[in-house]
Amino acid sequence: MIIFNYETDFKLKNEEKIRIWISSCIIDYGFKEGEINYIFCDDTYLLKLNTEFLKHNTLTDIISFDYTLGKEISGDIFISVERVKENASKYSQSIDNELNRVIIHGVLHYIGFKDKNTEDAENMRAQEERCLKKLN
Repeated sequence: MIIFNYETDFKLKNEEKIRIWISSCIIDYGFKEGEINYIFCDDTYLLKLNTEFLKHNTLTDIISFDYTLGKEISGDIFISVERVKENASKYSQSIDNELNRVIIHGVLHYIGFKDKNTEDAENMRAQEERCLKKLN
């Protein structure tokens, strides 16, 4: 079950379409959908989590807490809508495209993709692109 929560005025335009897309990506990688909570928030909300749980005093666009068991994907994915909007501008992307990239990024981490070094980050980006093509 994929649940969308809002701690800001932002709201997804088409929750059901996004939910179906996320589910299809999970299945494509041979995993099952468990309980995935998306929490859309602002920079202040996410900075507090980043500082408290990860000991990073920096702004970020996404923090994910992974509760995956075996092949069943579960977790909480917090997304700063403010960061997404700023990054969309910075990378010359539409806000929707950048938001969808971040939405699937958290799930890809749960599947096992990493992004801490250059090679892993390039692979993560390729997997994001693969999933984004399914949405368009």
